[in-house]
Amino acid sequence: MEPTTNPNPWMIVPFGVLLAAIALAPLFFADWWHKHYPKVAYSLGAIILAYYFIDLKGHERVWHTAVEYISFIALIGSLFVVSSGIHINVKGEATPLVNVVFLFAGAVVANLFGTTGASMLLVRPWLRMNKYRVTAHHVVFFIFIVSNVGGCLTPIGDPPLFLGYLQGIPFWWVAEHCWPIWAVGLGVLLVMFYVVDQGNYLRAPKRIREKLAEPHEVWRFEGLSNLFFLAMILGAVFIGHPPFLREILMLAAAVGSYFTTRESVHKANHFNFHPIQEVAILFAGIFATMMPALDWLKVNAATLGVPTPAFFYWASGTLSSVLDNAPTYLSFLNAIFGAFVDPDVVNQVQHLVQTRGADLAAITGPHAGHIQNTFAALQRYHAADVLNRTVTEDEIEICFLLGNLAYNKYILAVSVGAVFFGANTYIGNGPNFMVKAIADQQRVHTPTFLGFVFKYTLLFMLPMLVIVWWIFFRR
Repeated sequence: MEPTTNPNPWMIVPFGVLLAAIALAPLFFADWWHKHYPKVAYSLGAIILAYYFIDLKGHERVWHTAVEYISFIALIGSLFVVSSGIHINVKGEATPLVNVVFLFAGAVVANLFGTTGASMLLVRPWLRMNKYRVTAHHVVFFIFIVSNVGGCLTPIGDPPLFLGYLQGIPFWWVAEHCWPIWAVGLGVLLVMFYVVDQGNYLRAPKRIREKLAEPHEVWRFEGLSNLFFLAMILGAVFIGHPPFLREILMLAAAVGSYFTTRESVHKANHFNFHPIQEVAILFAGIFATMMPALDWLKVNAATLGVPTPAFFYWASGTLSSVLDNAPTYLSFLNAIFGAFVDPDVVNQVQHLVQTRGADLAAITGPHAGHIQNTFAALQRYHAADVLNRTVTEDEIEICFLLGNLAYNKYILAVSVGAVFFGANTYIGNGPNFMVKAIADQQRVHTPTFLGFVFKYTLLFMLPMLVIVWWIFFRR
């Protein structure tokens, strides 16, 4: 079992500094940030690594974080490369109903390609099919739906959920429990979009609509051989042993896709490695600097009272609106561990794993039910690790929440909060700014940072988020 560390809370400062820099530097001194962000990320990360190696002797903790980082970047990077090898060419113009169908399909695709991959794959045909009347709401609702809310069903869909998967949340558990929330959130946004887009559509002169909008769209797909590499990545996600085989297969899929895709397809998609390079560098700093925050929360969250699922929904969501949602998700997941998972339960379940459950019937005391339910969840979701006696502390803590139904809603609250609220600003999720940059490049009107919040988030996202809270997390 990985030893528990209790860092000095002052060592959380580099994490806050890095997140603040990521959020604000591109807005206020973009040129300087573009040149120097690697130095900022590496320097702050190095401070924490030195603290863990020298002061805390936390070699195992650092290694555990490094493995998670490698898995995270392997998935994000491979999906980015493979999705960039598929090009969709659209001729003709879209009606509001066709746009709704497209956005719904994009929400589904986001769970296969990830929100980043789906956004890069679909944003150009989306702008092209609406070219004669494209305006800010087309860009904003694409960010709301395809770049964020749509990817709530699988760990591939959005980075926070993949980090949860690496912690031990089963792959299909999210889809099984989140789909009603996903359906409500997506449905509300699609209805809102249809109303806004219908008004925009009807404002165009009828002769223009008849000339441009009524002919059927013509779609042409290039690079479909990359679907094989996508399947390869999806299959690799389920491989846990031996170590790093999953990541090697993902890397192989990315390399195979890159070298077999025609140059014309990459050119049509304006493909280059800069976006994923930036993500890899920044997240190296994020993964390093967030260790003290996660460890401090796990140790001290129990002293913060007994928060409700609604608290985790709004708190994780609010921070995900202005900070990157992946580290925010992990921070609140660790807060849940600290608030509800008793270390004695973890120790006794670890003992049961080593004895393969031989003492299960003899367990008594106030935590007996929790221990039995946690062990049953381990046998259901991590049977191979139980058999090989390689269960991690993270898996035990996750299975405590999964096996004891009263705590299921806390995982859902943090998951939905991190994914949904990431749509609230340009800086809430990685694809948001990338979509804006592509739209700006094509001279599409996009709202400013504050315009995004006041004209769209408050009018459309906030009502949807309140509806989700009222139905699923109010009690």
